[in-house]
Amino acid sequence: SLLIYCQYSQNVFSIINSVQITEKNAEPEKTLLTYLRRNLGLTGTKLGCAEGGCGACTVMVSKYHPYQNRIIHYAVNACLAPLCSLHHCAVTTVEGIGSVASKLHPVQERIAKAHGSQCGFCTPGIVMSMYALLRNNPQPSMHDIQEAFQGNLCRCTGYRPILEGYRTFTKSGCQRLQDKQQENKELKPKKKLYDQSEFMPLDPTQEIIFPPELMVKQPQRELRFAGERALWIQPCSLEELLELKATYPNAKLVVGNTEVGIEMKFKNLLYPVILAPAYIPELNIIQNTQDGKRVLHLKGCCQCMLFDGLKQILFVNTLKYYRAVLEQLRWFAGQQIRNVAVCHVPEDKNPISDLNPVFMAASCKLTVMSKGTTFFFFMFKDQRLLNLESLCEFSPRKEDDIAIVTCGMNVFFKEQSNIVQSIRISYGGMAPVTVLATATCNRLLNRQWNEELLEEACTSLVEEMSLSPSAPGGMVTYRRTLTISLFYKFFLNVQHKLSLDLQKECTAVPGTNISAFSSFICSCHDRTLFLCLQAVPPGHNSDDVVGQPIMHLSALKQATGEAIYCDDIPCYENELHLALVTSTKAHALIKSIDTSDAMAVPGVVAFISAKDIPGSNMTGPVVYDETVTCVGHIVGAFVADTQAHAQRAAKAVKISYEELQPVIVTIQDAIANKSFFQPVRSIERGDVAQGFKDSDHILHGEMHIGGQEQFYLETNCTLAFPRGEDGEMELFVSTQSASKTQALVAKALGVPANRVVCRVKRMGGGFGGKESRSTILSTVVAVAAHTVKRPVRCMLDRDEDMLVTGGRHPFFGHYKVGYMNNGKVMALEVMLYSNAGNSLDLSLSILERALFHMDNSYNIPNIRGTGYMCKTNLPSNSAFRGFGGPQGMMIAESWMSDVALSCGLPAEEVRRMNMYKEGDFTPFNQRLDKFTIDRCWEECMQLSDFNKRKDAVEQYNRQHRWTKRGLSIIPTKFGISFTAAGALVLVYSDGSVLLTHGGTEMGQGLHTKMVQVASKTLGIPCSKIHITETSTNTVPNTSPTAASASSDLNGMAIYNACQTLLQRLQPYKDKNLKGCWEDWVSISFCIVNLSANGFYKTPDLGYDFETNSGKPFNYFSYGVAVSEVEIDCLTGSHKNLHTSIVMDVGKSLNPALDIGQVEGGFMQGLGLFTLEELRYSPDGYLYTRGPGMYKIPAFGDIPIELKISLLRDTPNEKAIFSSKAVGEPPLFLAASVFYAIKDAITAARAESNLTGPFRLDSPATPERIRNACEDKFTKLCPPADPGTFIPWAVQV
Repeated sequence: SLLIYCQYSQNVFSIINSVQITEKNAEPEKTLLTYLRRNLGLTGTKLGCAEGGCGACTVMVSKYHPYQNRIIHYAVNACLAPLCSLHHCAVTTVEGIGSVASKLHPVQERIAKAHGSQCGFCTPGIVMSMYALLRNNPQPSMHDIQEAFQGNLCRCTGYRPILEGYRTFTKSGCQRLQDKQQENKELKPKKKLYDQSEFMPLDPTQEIIFPPELMVKQPQRELRFAGERALWIQPCSLEELLELKATYPNAKLVVGNTEVGIEMKFKNLLYPVILAPAYIPELNIIQNTQDGKRVLHLKGCCQCMLFDGLKQILFVNTLKYYRAVLEQLRWFAGQQIRNVAVCHVPEDKNPISDLNPVFMAASCKLTVMSKGTTFFFFMFKDQRLLNLESLCEFSPRKEDDIAIVTCGMNVFFKEQSNIVQSIRISYGGMAPVTVLATATCNRLLNRQWNEELLEEACTSLVEEMSLSPSAPGGMVTYRRTLTISLFYKFFLNVQHKLSLDLQKECTAVPGTNISAFSSFICSCHDRTLFLCLQAVPPGHNSDDVVGQPIMHLSALKQATGEAIYCDDIPCYENELHLALVTSTKAHALIKSIDTSDAMAVPGVVAFISAKDIPGSNMTGPVVYDETVTCVGHIVGAFVADTQAHAQRAAKAVKISYEELQPVIVTIQDAIANKSFFQPVRSIERGDVAQGFKDSDHILHGEMHIGGQEQFYLETNCTLAFPRGEDGEMELFVSTQSASKTQALVAKALGVPANRVVCRVKRMGGGFGGKESRSTILSTVVAVAAHTVKRPVRCMLDRDEDMLVTGGRHPFFGHYKVGYMNNGKVMALEVMLYSNAGNSLDLSLSILERALFHMDNSYNIPNIRGTGYMCKTNLPSNSAFRGFGGPQGMMIAESWMSDVALSCGLPAEEVRRMNMYKEGDFTPFNQRLDKFTIDRCWEECMQLSDFNKRKDAVEQYNRQHRWTKRGLSIIPTKFGISFTAAGALVLVYSDGSVLLTHGGTEMGQGLHTKMVQVASKTLGIPCSKIHITETSTNTVPNTSPTAASASSDLNGMAIYNACQTLLQRLQPYKDKNLKGCWEDWVSISFCIVNLSANGFYKTPDLGYDFETNSGKPFNYFSYGVAVSEVEIDCLTGSHKNLHTSIVMDVGKSLNPALDIGQVEGGFMQGLGLFTLEELRYSPDGYLYTRGPGMYKIPAFGDIPIELKISLLRDTPNEKAIFSSKAVGEPPLFLAASVFYAIKDAITAARAESNLTGPFRLDSPATPERIRNACEDKFTKLCPPADPGTFIPWAVQV
């Protein structure tokens, strides 16, 4: 535990594990995270976003609350918490609760053994969120756990194993754990991923005690901390605060730093004076007065305190306003933010404020305090008439998201009637501030609550809540529709309650309409899981670890914070930090760069530009000149003594531009300007023209698939250390491609590759984003280190990483399909356009893979696909899990869905009819051998109980007008192909083995699988084998860890190396048959070479587009998924009710890791197809540059019911030990959710007599879902004509 308290002497005293530390002259701008990592070396707490949105930096703060007379423990985001704010607090980090070296805490052990840690970068934060919960509630419910994780994100696991591991802490989970421990050990164990009976029990009495010295009441005195640019003042009384505010009228009041911290970090704002009122007694109470007035003192109360206070008030008072505020607070931000954030109502001009619509609808009276006045408070209006109140907030993701539209509605009726006495309707998100619909409210006075009132209200709201088509935030049609849709929900809710209260005098709401105002929230405690693993074959050797669900070898270290990532490497004594200078224009000529102000920033050492490159700047397809071709184009970099100083310098540089035309941002812009990279690719088989002639029908369609940010939790990071002789440079890099990094750095430095060593310990996620794009940072850092002759480090902030690195390619597809009356597709012509960005990068290979997958799993006799790479003024897009395959298959499923809708046939029948069979040939003339989709399809139909589920969906849709359910089954056929790999196996005299291979560990468990392969081949336990890192000085010329083939390639290379060693050891084994591994090694190590290289190259790969011949893939991975969803037709929200997945992974090397890849890939696909949306301005500026605006799936997005089965008895002789690649293939199965949503929209459109195909672009966001569910409300809000306005955001 870390104890921090402050005195007037401007010192911060800290105690870590009984070691006292004095921090003199604490810097007001320094966060707790920076202090922990840089000052104290506690690197278990990670930096993921710097805005409190991902939870990687979560720690627990404990303090004695004198006004509640109790010790409180709460999770906070260390990336936002100012060091100066931790007065008289104890801070516990992940290192403080347990370690591998000493003793694990049960929270750490269970997430690791339940396979809930893959890359591990998010794990410490999740551990600390759970730990803080358990300190307050040793037996939480699953609902409590879900709430605790609302501020935590994970990009790897899919969340399910984390929840399952921590379910064992709940009351029901603890009982199951006890039952497991009491089972007769002689019973035959069942196949499972982990054994709960091995978990350590949680003993709350053994937790770290709260430091007794913090129980002592501190003397009330003002604290001041003067920093380089800011003064932090912590007053001890309300009188002092008012005096200070009068003295410093522009001073900011900071409690949790959840808003001011963001403004200073990302908006480059500076507040010279900061007032911290957190310890003022009057601001730490919530009061419910006895005179009928309810008073809330909100300026100093954090939202968790307000939440608890309101819950207590509701025990004695059921006023609906309190309940509405309580409900809003439940969904505001994540738990870590709620624990420290306060309500800034007087200053809250946010157009989408969560609470202002409630206060406005409730006629709250606000009294503001200044020097010489009374304390401000909120007083709820006291009325005794029948009142009904409702609050709605709508956001794309329910957990920790920013609302699109918020509203508060409150109506009072004349006694015993349905005549409106008064009504208040307020909206956020429809103007620069929260607004009242005054005109509408006035029109509804003295009116009966009936359908005529509804029509009048909707018409009036459309007029009053108008928005410019160019309004900031975009989604104008959707937002306008939401205003009346939300009012309709309120109308039906009120009408329903009136019918219950007044009975005969008010018309009852039809049963089919009740779904409009029913709760649309699913809870974590409802979730169920089913896993079907591959059976262990008879006679399987128990010592054979291949096929066993072994825990990720680094999981325990990741759970304790002991796993070392690139930025965790201790700083060198003379190390410098680097910050990038990037272009603010999408297409412009740089006229001048003025660095004078930047160089004046304290600690700045140098500005690095292209002039400082000793070698070649041509490290990619873009040749350097003075032209920038995207916002985020790297112009230069500053190196300074700290990261903060380097970043300040980068923001202070002044660049003069001459803007150039055209600025090409979207695919449509590129098509109009004929801006394409070459070559254009095409694949054709059969007679397409004749196929269309033979078809009964022909349809045309289009689909756009949005891009996707990799959002690895660990951003790109490089540490360069110049060796000082012969041009040698050592690099520690978070990259998937060590050899490519080595080669490009050597080229930039002008030295041979043998002078550069690139080392990779592990990555906090990669997903393709660190295959090629990591080099744009590594080369800059290396040049900087060479220039200043000192070590240089740079870890990009989240907003920088998202700005400069690009992501998944957006695709646009146009298709023409010829088909028969029964749904059989006879001919297909597809035009694919990808948005490549400003450079070629890997775009050609990605486009080719999209064309190779344009058929998905369907046998089309006559087919032609043509692909274009659009050259645009966006950062170069690059590899991402699936590598173009998901885009090609998504468009295939779009035309397949259109065919089914056109024929009026069930989609699953049309898909099944057109599916490949064993021995068929693909459009690129590759024969499909061991084609297992038939089996996957049938097993998935059974696993999901598809037919019964479909009947239930149809019945539900007949009974509900405003919520609809949809069901879909989707197959995938994913080609596996990559080049070669190498390995080095070293056997030491004690029998221990050091294993090195060309693959990098990014959470997929590659190192774990490779140890299993070596263990099986050598016949020794895994404990004797160790992998330390991937480095270019041990295995040269390696392929990037990509394309799902790393286990195949590196596994075979390791196998070959081990076989070489076994051959060398065989004579000594023959001489001592009763000996063991150590015996054979001990007598041979000085006689034979116990170091062996292994190499493997995939045979017979190659394809010629000109002749449409060859073999592009070694084999295919197959899978099928069934998903069921429910949509809210009035808001566009959806929830994932069920998913069943059957995946062919061959003979699994490690079922736990493979299922983790299936789940993680599926959830990443869920984000791609339903949630994640990159939003660019027409000028190419990326709005979505962090978790605040870019939403990846969270804990609450996993299906309520999830079933996963690994197909049995499907050995694959083309890969190591008959396994199959598993990283990328499962991602596309999330398309089953997308097409289930489309199925539900089809049911909704049928209510408006709309049938047949319709366009639904990906992702299926709430905006697109709502707009597709056309009804009487959408007709009131038609979109503006394209070309008549400049949109806020464009579809790239």
